Amino acid sequence: MSSDMDHQTPRLSRQGERQRAISEAVMAEGAVRIDELAERFGTSQMTVHRDLDELEARGLLRKSRGIATALSSSLVESSDVFRTGQQQKEKKEIAQAAIELIEAGQAVFLDDSTTVLEMARLIPSRTPLTIITNVLTLINELKGTRGVSLVALGGSYYNWCSSFMGGTTIEAINKLRADVFIMSTAAITDDICFFQSQATVDIKKAMFNAAAKRILLVDHTKFEKRALYALAPLSDFDVVVVDSRTKPEDISRLRSHNVHVVVADSHPGHAEDRGHG
Repeated sequence: MSSDMDHQTPRLSRQGERQRAISEAVMAEGAVRIDELAERFGTSQMTVHRDLDELEARGLLRKSRGIATALSSSLVESSDVFRTGQQQKEKKEIAQAAIELIEAGQAVFLDDSTTVLEMARLIPSRTPLTIITNVLTLINELKGTRGVSLVALGGSYYNWCSSFMGGTTIEAINKLRADVFIMSTAAITDDICFFQSQATVDIKKAMFNAAAKRILLVDHTKFEKRALYALAPLSDFDVVVVDSRTKPEDISRLRSHNVHVVVADSHPGHAEDRGHG
């Protein structure tokens, strides 16, 4: 007979998928009745209420008087609930290319991006490694992984991004030195990385400064997005990994500015290094 634990992971996975679908539906339509959501997703109103309570706590929407209403907030696009469902194929491509840039024995900072989370699932193939992160999702993903020494950075916990941030976190980062920092970005404007939150920038900047090598993971949609707070130009990174759907003109422009571009292949395992031009 199967134990409860056997069914826990699929159930949690279904819950996450449903919550992402609910949040996307509400964002697309602006406001949706809760009974309509229950009917649309084939579940009880009580289950929908629980999902909405969690999504509301993460700053994705507001629930009141039987209606779920979208919030016009930068936290929506920053939330890991929202981001996990975006560009999944591209993230897998980039993850396969990025994991090849990590060498056994290195100490590696990992940020709160869902692209990095995709890559983290491949880390057992590169051990031994020391992984340093402020991201609860990554800590849960990697805890107990054979060959991984996990350094968890504490601080004030922010539910919307499943991460610890703030002065305590930055102070801890400043006391460390890693071989590599791997991160993604919310948007690229004028070939500069931008984010929706200054708190996010502060953490990434600290990791950036505490690492000998910096690797940026970027899917093609980031070149079309905008955000408010700047971190660094792409030319400051040692390697920029892009997916196979990235426009040739974007790649050419980066190469012309001496950016080392690695283009992930649509058939993972055959990434193309386009170098410095």
